[in-house]
Amino acid sequence: MLDTQIGGDHYSVKAVQPIEYIEANNLTFHEANVIKYVTRHRLKNGREDIEKAIWYLQRILEIEYSDTAQPTRTSSLTQHKD
Repeated sequence: MLDTQIGGDHYSVKAVQPIEYIEANNLTFHEANVIKYVTRHRLKNGREDIEKAIWYLQRILEIEYSDTAQPTRTSSLTQHKD
């Protein structure tokens, strides 16, 4: 199934497709979109894809690392108290 891509070859030409990495690492929706947009920016939408990746990174910061954020699967594992 991974050898078929609808709408271009910007993923299928990669040594490891984003979907393989995303699924293998059980990434969240926001994390997956960062990977997707960063991976394809040179072959598809350039600056726009980088801006989309940044938008998703900012959402991750707001959701997981703001003062009022509730611990989630990722933030509870990565935040350490010294």
